[in-house]
Amino acid sequence: MGTLRHGGTIYTMQEEGHKVEAIVESDGVILETGSLDFLRATYKDQITREVEFSGVMFPGFIDSHLHIVGHGERLLRIDLTYEAVRENVLAKVKDKVATLNDGDWLIAEGFNENLWEDPTVIHLNELDEVSPNHPVVLTRVCRHALVANSKALQIAGITDDTEEPSGGVMERDSQGEIVGYFHDQAQELIKAVMPEANEAYLTHAIDTSINDLLSHGIVSGHTEDLAYYGGLEKTVRAFENVIRDKNHFRAHLLVHHEALPEFIASPYHFNKDQWVEFGAMKLFVDGALGGRTALLSFPYADDPSTSGVSIHTDEQLEALILEAREHNMPIAAHVIGDQAFENVISIIEKHPAPKGMNDRLIHGQIMRKDLIERIKGLAVSIDIQPTFVKSDFPWALERLDDRLASTSYPWKSYLEAGILCAGSSDAPIEEVNVLDGIQAAVTRQSIYDNLEYGVAEKLSVYEAISLYTVNGAKVIGKENQQGSLMEGAFADYVILDTDPFSQPVEMINQIDVLETIVNGESVYKANSELYKPEQV
Repeated sequence: MGTLRHGGTIYTMQEEGHKVEAIVESDGVILETGSLDFLRATYKDQITREVEFSGVMFPGFIDSHLHIVGHGERLLRIDLTYEAVRENVLAKVKDKVATLNDGDWLIAEGFNENLWEDPTVIHLNELDEVSPNHPVVLTRVCRHALVANSKALQIAGITDDTEEPSGGVMERDSQGEIVGYFHDQAQELIKAVMPEANEAYLTHAIDTSINDLLSHGIVSGHTEDLAYYGGLEKTVRAFENVIRDKNHFRAHLLVHHEALPEFIASPYHFNKDQWVEFGAMKLFVDGALGGRTALLSFPYADDPSTSGVSIHTDEQLEALILEAREHNMPIAAHVIGDQAFENVISIIEKHPAPKGMNDRLIHGQIMRKDLIERIKGLAVSIDIQPTFVKSDFPWALERLDDRLASTSYPWKSYLEAGILCAGSSDAPIEEVNVLDGIQAAVTRQSIYDNLEYGVAEKLSVYEAISLYTVNGAKVIGKENQQGSLMEGAFADYVILDTDPFSQPVEMINQIDVLETIVNGESVYKANSELYKPEQV
């Protein structure tokens, strides 16, 4: 059974400006692309269906770094991401607490104090006033910090005498008393006592998340979820529950280093399935810029007492990378600060990725020119988040020494140096809207003041779209199957209502997804009845 698609504009992404009239596919795989008359004549005995579409077709989008379960949780929980009034955050918590049953926790997602007129992070005493009996956790937008109330601290056994864990920060007031604000590894003290997610909950969150991703034209995601929800096997089963029966999304699962022993002992590392597959070993090297835990080579400009947090010692970091090498695995390292980046590169230079594979550096925001030169010849790619430019500026400049500010978020410099970069959202940290990411890469315009930052680092529209198509496939060695419309590739497409190459760049994020097709089957159509999750 073959399908012939034609009618609209088809960009193959094989090279800039390359278009074809039609595509023939069979059993979820593209047989050939070319002119309509040629394909119709050549495959006349195989074509059983013709689909004439309107709009502009591209290869289905790939998000190279996100948290699929976390994105689902954001959709299901109280979402504070765009709450610009501090008092309203507390009011939302108070209203939700009134609906809880005895013993329930309240977990809210995404507060961002940089949006507030008074950017003072909420104190545990303020949470106690609106929720004295229910444990409350507010996760910061970066997910590298959280605020908890006294009830949550009590359950966790945390007192003012509790020692700060390595790789984490527990903020205190001038009297040394804990204020409820926990960064990076210190969060684990709270997370360890939070209710464990069961398989049904994870399945619901993943289903909610993937439905939303498909509505944005995203057909594949490289996700990091396997060490946070009570065991690798349960989380993988939840992915299989959602994906395998429907064959509607391609999930590439990074393996957190804490989940690696369970992964190696399981049959999963032999899995070559096209729907749920496994990738590099994930590890964190530093924290986030917003909470001043990204590891910099210079002190923070707005707090010279710190240059950030190293999650691991140099010895521990090298041991983790060697562990990945022992199992013939590349690494995917979270590195936001330039010093964190350098620490990882120094080890990769000694212990390079297995032959035919590349290590992935996730974020790579704060950068120096000498580091770009060092990675030119290494088997290294960078998963960048273009929307970080629009949400981090101008406040990021307050954090950074002038010697770092001018060379950071250097997307164009990476590409010009021949470094493979793939585009991602880091959802739930940022929105999953790929068109928003493309526009951010092209305009580098802040949402706060509408000014452009680092204009020399702007990408062309083609380069920006490549981040979410061709390059997203290359970073995992699947460029012959994904990211381009060509013979042998998956029949995965996104159809847009407007051509982004002809749209004014400041309007790219206004383009709508008309349809998403995976494996030759329509999995999302605009204006159709979509699943709308209830908040929990």
